[in-house]
Amino acid sequence: MADPFEVRMKFTSQLQHLNASVASAQKAAQYALRHKEMDEDLHSCILEQVERNNMNTRANIMYFIEHFLDSAQKDGHRDYVRMMQRDIIRVVDAVAPDDGSGAANVRVVRKVLHGLQNKGYIEAQAVDQIHEVLRERETTSDDLGLNSPHGDVQMADAPPSQTMPKAARHGSGPQKMDKRQIEQRIEEDRERHKRERENIWAIPAGPDAEMNKMWEETSDWGEDDDRLLAEEAEDFRKEMEMRKCPHRDAINGEAG
Repeated sequence: MADPFEVRMKFTSQLQHLNASVASAQKAAQYALRHKEMDEDLHSCILEQVERNNMNTRANIMYFIEHFLDSAQKDGHRDYVRMMQRDIIRVVDAVAPDDGSGAANVRVVRKVLHGLQNKGYIEAQAVDQIHEVLRERETTSDDLGLNSPHGDVQMADAPPSQTMPKAARHGSGPQKMDKRQIEQRIEEDRERHKRERENIWAIPAGPDAEMNKMWEETSDWGEDDDRLLAEEAEDFRKEMEMRKCPHRDAINGEAG
């Protein structure tokens, strides 16, 4: 049997080095499933790292959770799914805290929760309650590192085990993202968007495969879809502004 301390340290390192690539998520998920006899310990590693690292790493861990639960479900080890259902509010509180430091992660949380709900990992009622909390914490990406004007927001009817103590959330105040972290975040978001566009057109082989794929993956249009569409459009607009064509500026006589 592997040494528990070594297993914990290696999984912790994998979580800290997650990025936008599928390979990094697969590697960490497979490692946790290979040592599923330590599932409680490895789940606690996820909670610790999502509370201790910078906001980029927390966002990467949030994306990883959906991939991880998919792998655990396929492997038949639902204990990982059960533990995440129990602690999802604690995870959300760490990824998008109410002090304003995780404002840029609100969209990430919503996107992952949408996927977890569609796959049946989290009940719709719990997701709706979390969305209500996120509305109070949401600001635009232009407000990175600024304090939120809202006070503490607690989950309605949530048991104490699923809420973060106020002291833990406000212990050191909001953290500002430095230039390197912002550039890293933009690059990782771009990589994920690229992969999502590629997956849209990936059709399995077989008769009527395209029609069956669209039927299985299409759900009823709802408020969450409107919100995600608006957020994606806003992200695209801001990226286009950052990448203004210099030739257009030259035509307008604005080039230096």
